[in-house]
Amino acid sequence: MITLESDQQLKELIENESVILLFSADWCPDCRVIEPFLPELEEKYSQWTFVYVDRDQFIHVCAENDIFGIPSFLAFREGGEAGRFVSKDRKTKEEIEAFLTKVSG
Repeated sequence: MITLESDQQLKELIENESVILLFSADWCPDCRVIEPFLPELEEKYSQWTFVYVDRDQFIHVCAENDIFGIPSFLAFREGGEAGRFVSKDRKTKEEIEAFLTKVSG
């Protein structure tokens, strides 16, 4: 997983790749729960580039995309939004996998 470093990088990723944005933060306990199985999901869904978006550093990106809870996921393909799994609730591996399967189809 790559860590988002700039707005320009985000623009280039969305325009040129199939990306899964993971909105998260260091202080978020529900975000820590999903970390152990993320590498496995990245490997299984290798057609996607996974990007960690720090909610605090990129709060404007959250606002622009209606991300009000973390962890949340946004998928972009061919420059447009392909799907979203956005809520303030804790997410299970199965729920995240179902989302990834849906946007990959």
